[in-house]
Amino acid sequence: MTPAKRTEFFDRLAAAMPDPKSELEHATPFELLVAVVLSAQATDKSVNLATAKLYPVANTPAAIAALGVEGLEGYIRTIGLYRGKAKNVVALSNILLEQHAGEVPRTREALEALPGVGRKTANVVLNVAFGELTLAVDTHVFRVSNRTGLAPGKDPLEVETRLMKVVPPKHLRHAHHYLILHGRYTCVAQKPLCWKCPVYEQCGFAEKRKFAALDPAKPTQGARVAAPKPVLPKGRAKKPKARAR
Repeated sequence: MTPAKRTEFFDRLAAAMPDPKSELEHATPFELLVAVVLSAQATDKSVNLATAKLYPVANTPAAIAALGVEGLEGYIRTIGLYRGKAKNVVALSNILLEQHAGEVPRTREALEALPGVGRKTANVVLNVAFGELTLAVDTHVFRVSNRTGLAPGKDPLEVETRLMKVVPPKHLRHAHHYLILHGRYTCVAQKPLCWKCPVYEQCGFAEKRKFAALDPAKPTQGARVAAPKPVLPKGRAKKPKARAR
């Protein structure tokens, strides 16, 4: 993908998602940190359902530590791998109290030193909670980066490194969410919805014409497919121009 195509790629995603946000419900950096730890190998929806009951009761390091592992398990047992996650969340809460005055640290090194926190989780917290120009590579970002030719790599770190070099600076703040949401709602794993893709023209996916021809509104197979109009993820309506952000 050429630099010009990359710029247009992100310009179009930005137009389709003018106000991208994390789909993990949170109100503080700590709530975000816990939610991201809980989201490993789990859906955001399942995490939000659990934290909706947990956070009114315990949403600070002190409150989580007071709950203890067994107490926390009662709130998150609907989430996959909940026992291990409960141990990590209680342990990291204690470390925050002992080493960081109960505050979420703002460096990758300090975040990655917490139980259950890897590079991806640290990057999410730095970007979403603190506005840092980091780029977390999850399964969606990895897939989109490789499939489209945006920033191919054999592992998440290689993809992250390449993305940090090629994403236009003006889009780096929100690139993480553009790619996650695009991969979650349009460039899906098994049958990408190329027929409604806002970056169809820029995408280097070899099979995009085949999948674009699957447009349910256009039953004719094999026809030349024009670049589809941008489609927002479900439930994310574009804000009226007159309304201030």
